[in-house]
Amino acid sequence: MITNISLLTLYVTDQDEARDFYVDKLGFVAKTDVSMGDGFRWVTIGHPDQPELQVTLMVPGPPLDPDMAQAVERALAKGSMGGFGLSTDNCQKTYDDLVAQGVEFPQPPSERPYGVEAVMRDNSGNWLVLVEPREYSGEDFPH
Repeated sequence: MITNISLLTLYVTDQDEARDFYVDKLGFVAKTDVSMGDGFRWVTIGHPDQPELQVTLMVPGPPLDPDMAQAVERALAKGSMGGFGLSTDNCQKTYDDLVAQGVEFPQPPSERPYGVEAVMRDNSGNWLVLVEPREYSGEDFPH
């Protein structure tokens, strides 16, 4: 039986810079940094309150074929790669703190039926959703 999600991949332009962004600005912790030969490097981060989940910071390349790696590089450069969602207990305060650290937010905190949401970009161009969740039901969304 599957018990949880333990690993997800986030494509980045530079593993060191991405690790530093997530650790220094967002409060993640560095987990793994291993060179595995042929120029392949395995770098992971995790949230200190969620140790069972690691995020692999991967530069576009093998095992992607060259065409796919180039497509990912183009999407990162355009800022159109999706990342993941982050929960917070106070979206406005977290937004203010991160803006003060130079984090880019294409969308400031906004009321949504499911909570307060802001959208930020990491230093590779991935967008991350920051949400202060609240209880909601299907009736909260227009049909």
